[in-house]
Amino acid sequence: MQAITNFSVRVVQRYLPSAFVLAVMLTAIVFVLGMAVGGESPQNMAHYWGDGFSNLFTFGMQMTLVLLTGYVLALTAPVQRLLTGLTRQANTPKQALVLTIVVSFVCYYLNWGFGMVAGAILAREMGRRVAVHFPLIVAAAYGGELVRGPSSSIPLVIATPDHFMEDAIGIVPVAETLYSVWNMALTAGLLGLLVLFFMLQKQPDKIVRLRVDSEDEQGKTAVDKSHQTPSDRIENSRWPTLFMGLLAAGYLLNKVVVQGFSINLNTIILVFLALGLLLHQNPASYLHAAEKAVHAARGIIIQFPLYAGIAGMMTSAGLVTQFSEAIISFATPATFPLLTFLSAGAVNFFIPSGGGQWAIQGPIMMEAAAALGADPAQTIMAFTWGDGWTNQIQPFWALPLLGVAGLSARDIMGYLVIWLGISGIAIVSTFVALAVFG
Repeated sequence: MQAITNFSVRVVQRYLPSAFVLAVMLTAIVFVLGMAVGGESPQNMAHYWGDGFSNLFTFGMQMTLVLLTGYVLALTAPVQRLLTGLTRQANTPKQALVLTIVVSFVCYYLNWGFGMVAGAILAREMGRRVAVHFPLIVAAAYGGELVRGPSSSIPLVIATPDHFMEDAIGIVPVAETLYSVWNMALTAGLLGLLVLFFMLQKQPDKIVRLRVDSEDEQGKTAVDKSHQTPSDRIENSRWPTLFMGLLAAGYLLNKVVVQGFSINLNTIILVFLALGLLLHQNPASYLHAAEKAVHAARGIIIQFPLYAGIAGMMTSAGLVTQFSEAIISFATPATFPLLTFLSAGAVNFFIPSGGGQWAIQGPIMMEAAAALGADPAQTIMAFTWGDGWTNQIQPFWALPLLGVAGLSARDIMGYLVIWLGISGIAIVSTFVALAVFG
């Protein structure tokens, strides 16, 4: 296993392009496929790309703000003290890996947006305090991203009355999908495998350590109070951030009392914003930390629209429909969930957005499941797991974590390619067992 992993790391570091270049390459591949398979003209493909380009503007802004507000919160003094106390529980590289994996996996399970920021920040802090190979611990933190928990949109939508496919498949409660015995067992098993895989990795002879800016911990700038202008005094006073933080916190508390608390991307952004404003001492400190966060978010800002363009071409050229129908053509009721998992994983590499992929591919797969008599709950979870599985080798979702860590995709993907294979075997084995034993 170690030899295979080392080989994978060397190959990926040598041949994997940057995440931006990979997005350009995928764009070119889909452009050609649209003409060769879909029978579209170059003009049509360009038109489809342009129409899709802006479809992820809202989501891209949400992801940018999740990263920015989470990063800024992590650079406050109280959070730094909390992270220091947590990292002191790990005195060796293996202990650091286990703690990072378990904490990030649980956070990803609760909410993938929260897990993304929490895992990145914890890995970064571990890399700062423990002599661990930094790309290894960052990969370990990202490994839990494939888990599908209570914030998974697809099972939640299907369990909601009046969802857009209710006439075809009815309502499938989460007790049969997310909280089924087999799905909970699979989730626990993946956590165990993830810990075991990274525990078996040996530190390279020359480990890569995290490079930390001397100002990085608290995001503060030195202030010469003797020569402050009135505007300087406002910039370095407590009341602007205190007022805005209390305003945001007050809104959240009122929302909890009136509507009950529900976690989504907008909620996470507002929670991170409120805490960051309250815990930073002044606007100057907050904005200094935000400068670092914007630098970390540059990959999201430029690449999300590129993937939206890819999705636009695949959808309008009919590539997703043709691929899904090809899979369906040789499926049986027993093998359909397994084939759904594999097809969702393949399409996810080109359309790395669960909601967008489900809107395109989901109706086709669920109608086929009903026609074949396949188990709808298993089909839904197969699609959900497939959507998360290939995220492990799709830099799109690793961009926030890589931004915080200051690494490139090629630094961690060698480990994640092997983890993709291990986790894939576990998930496939689960669906095979369900097909055989029911």
